[in-house]
Amino acid sequence: MKVFARLLALLVLFLAAVPGYAAAPAALPSPAPGRLSVYFLDVGQGDAALIVSPTGKTVLIDGGPPEAGTRLAARLRELVKGPLDLVILTHPHLDHLGGLRAAVKAVGARRFMDPGFDHPSEAYRDLLDFVGREVGQVMSPEPNPNAPQTLLTVGLGEGVALTVLWPRVPQEAFLANTRSDANANSIVTKLTYGKTAFLFTGDSEPPTEEVLLRKPVDLTATVLKVAHHGGKHSSTAAFLERVKPQAAVISCGAGNDYGHPSPEVLGRLRDVRTRTFRTDQDGEVLAVSDGTTVTLRSTKGTAGAASLSGTQQVGGPVALGPIEPTPHGRSGRSTEKEPEPGASRTRKPVEPTSPTGTSEATGERYVSLKGSKVFHRESCKTLKRSKNERTVYTSRADALRERRPAEDCHP
Repeated sequence: MKVFARLLALLVLFLAAVPGYAAAPAALPSPAPGRLSVYFLDVGQGDAALIVSPTGKTVLIDGGPPEAGTRLAARLRELVKGPLDLVILTHPHLDHLGGLRAAVKAVGARRFMDPGFDHPSEAYRDLLDFVGREVGQVMSPEPNPNAPQTLLTVGLGEGVALTVLWPRVPQEAFLANTRSDANANSIVTKLTYGKTAFLFTGDSEPPTEEVLLRKPVDLTATVLKVAHHGGKHSSTAAFLERVKPQAAVISCGAGNDYGHPSPEVLGRLRDVRTRTFRTDQDGEVLAVSDGTTVTLRSTKGTAGAASLSGTQQVGGPVALGPIEPTPHGRSGRSTEKEPEPGASRTRKPVEPTSPTGTSEATGERYVSLKGSKVFHRESCKTLKRSKNERTVYTSRADALRERRPAEDCHP
């Protein structure tokens, strides 16, 4: 056996000296007890990140494209013990939702959150049907109407908090008439632990960044998950100057058809002296925080390792002041008073009300189709085209408690 071991060691040394030879990348370690671990998973041209808090609470943000589902499921089985505490779909595009069904089947999930942005994608509808059956609680990131000037925050134990910065429906309308409304209304969250922070941006667009920049919100982050796989339309100079990321992670596929990440974004990240990791070159990236320092390493080790000191004010609020609604403008936002933090509301099954129910103020009836997340005026043409089972609400306020207004008839 000793002779065999020596021969094996010599073989390894010989191969390491062969030009072009690279050893198989070593798997990154399992979450360390008492530490905050964030895995930026390698799912090709898509996004997926797993948060494991010091107390073992788990959050999966996005699930990559369909072709990544098997690999994602296998990796989650290695890293997660028991059901995920929360699954967040930042927006209804296939490169973010495609692997979520496989992920939930693999380890289970207690809660599911998405923006509630209506989208015609069949894959998105199928996913909603699936999570409606398989996940205990399905919700949108609605601010708490009883606390209208605070941000929605999910506690993960040991002082770790995940705060939703955008969207803020129904207190503020979804962004409209943007280059991509689905992208622009991505869920944007900030994860904080002691002096360290992570900012997750989905595929947010410049209008999203503009809205956030106008708010009294602390956007600074030790680590930034770069928006839209490093696409040139996001990560504007003004936004990066406000975030001041010490490290950035770009989730994208090798040789992708979109040219991600773009030279423009890479240049803007260099301008703010950010250390950049890329899943197409570095593989999976792991960031571990002890509340004071974040240490980053990757599967392939291409970008080396980094140890960064957090600069957040310990215990400081993410919101630096009352969050007022964005004035109505080209973003298409509402000027209604906007509520904010607390627990988000569950999308519960709608109980049928009296079929003769009408709005006390206007006499208008409001109707929702079975399986839909929106409600319509009774006169809406959408209702006339559909033969689906429907629910009638006694008032608009009742409808708003369970659904959001449809964009075709603006009830």
